[in-house]
Amino acid sequence: MDKVSTWLWCDGTAEEMAVFYTDLIPDSRIVEIVRSPADYPSGKAGDVLTVEFELAGRTFVGLNGGPDFKYSEAISLQIECEDQAEVDRYWAALSAHPENEQCGWVKDRFGLSWQIVPRRLNELLADPDRAKARRAMDAMLTMKKLDIATLEAAAAGT
Repeated sequence: MDKVSTWLWCDGTAEEMAVFYTDLIPDSRIVEIVRSPADYPSGKAGDVLTVEFELAGRTFVGLNGGPDFKYSEAISLQIECEDQAEVDRYWAALSAHPENEQCGWVKDRFGLSWQIVPRRLNELLADPDRAKARRAMDAMLTMKKLDIATLEAAAAGT
């Protein structure tokens, strides 16, 4: 496990979450599943307590802590995508709450927020031509799923 890792609070879905994410994201794997040695407030001895997994080489742990805490948009995971096909693939797999979609953000079936961002957007926003960057930003703010061609056209002023 990394010296610093991200723990995700789950209500009995830690293993399901880890399997879903590791199947979806390349260079990912489940590292370890720990079963509780004793009964605890949200489960019993033998239940999955934690699932350590890696997503693209980064360590996460799902903790089956019970129903007390929910995710909010105050924390999100970002996937930087190489092209529109990759944006589309992750969007289709992760978007489970269309009412929460905006500016490249989706909420998955576990309630966790993701930013599905094409690398090209970051390049456009950092462009030294600040008017071009502003046009890209203005276009992004009108979108749900980010569209690279539309962002580039807006940046170019067309």
